[in-house]
Amino acid sequence: MSEQDGRGPIVIIGGGHAGVQVCAGLAALGQGARVHLVCEEAPLPYQRPPLSKSFLKNPQEPLQEHRGEGWFADAGITLHRADPAVAIDRARQRLRLRSGRELPYHRLVLATGTRARQLPHLHADLDNVAVLRTAGDAQRLRALLEAAAQVTVLGGGFIGLEVAATARALGKAVTLLESAPRLLMRSVSAELAQHVLDTHRAAGIDVRLGAAVGHFEVEGTRLAALGVDGVRHPVDLLVLGIGAVPQHQLADDAGLECENGIVVDEHLRTSDAAILAVGDCTSFPEPITGRRLRLESVQNANDQARAAVATLTGAPQPYRALPWFWSEQGSLRLQMAGLMPAEGVRQHRPGASDTSFSILHYAGKRLSCVESVNAPLDHMAARKLLDAGISPDPALACDPTRTLKSFL
Repeated sequence: MSEQDGRGPIVIIGGGHAGVQVCAGLAALGQGARVHLVCEEAPLPYQRPPLSKSFLKNPQEPLQEHRGEGWFADAGITLHRADPAVAIDRARQRLRLRSGRELPYHRLVLATGTRARQLPHLHADLDNVAVLRTAGDAQRLRALLEAAAQVTVLGGGFIGLEVAATARALGKAVTLLESAPRLLMRSVSAELAQHVLDTHRAAGIDVRLGAAVGHFEVEGTRLAALGVDGVRHPVDLLVLGIGAVPQHQLADDAGLECENGIVVDEHLRTSDAAILAVGDCTSFPEPITGRRLRLESVQNANDQARAAVATLTGAPQPYRALPWFWSEQGSLRLQMAGLMPAEGVRQHRPGASDTSFSILHYAGKRLSCVESVNAPLDHMAARKLLDAGISPDPALACDPTRTLKSFL
């Protein structure tokens, strides 16, 4: 197929949710034979959310593959596994892989995701220090957890809290250190963060807020201790859950515009019209305010991939999907729909039990975000309300005798 007929090869870099969803969308349109999927890792593309939960708990649990090898073959998609992309030649429209192979492309899709943030002053290869991002990370952490009696988690974001809850469920003594004055500082409301804190402490996790982590005491190939608020804290196993960094080195090296991710327009096009980007690595314009966002969520990855397929096939539709997120932490199932306003009215909505509730956030009179705890029906109704632009009166919406669904 020639580049002139618009049916030339499509090369996708990244085997995460976004990359596989682009493959699935193109395959559904009968265009799988155009597609090359380039994966840095050797396994077939797999689901990442279970890595911090069920996968860590069960040594026999396999990776949950997005699609079987036969599906890719039947769709005509060519897989390049354990052969990461190393350079983009935009002038020649060629992608070079580590093996030296060059792939020509008519359109290129960057779905490179993120990498786990490391501490710059702590050696990354210490035997008892771990991060969690890839299947290899999870397999290593699973083995380390089995051998450890005490686990120290650095970081009170979603990954840190999920790992802490999993380690506690395995019977480990767990200490979680967060430098901020509360948990989930950039992700959820203060009210929800307090509930999360109370629940984890009640489960026996030693959560320390405002922790100043300093001196790292290394003995051979292990971290023996670290300083916490000036006091020596012995370390059996340290898990770093201090966030993720967008992987945009390829884009940077190729001269694409990057700013906290690969900059894309509403159709997921980068500063090069032949190259798109999707998922956790992208900085995209938020539809209502126009401000740039970078979201790390399965929803964002999947929905951006669908928008990218529309662009790739000549029927572009702007990315307007409602953001939603979830996190499972022991007995907690947190679900968030929409984006929290910087300021506005907040209403607490009781749930069916003491551990079930929702928090409704209004920007002026507009419902903009709903946080739900162990309330999946509220979450589903909230997504429908937000998608439809319906803003129920705060006093009525928080009446426990009414469901959010009743406002649809």
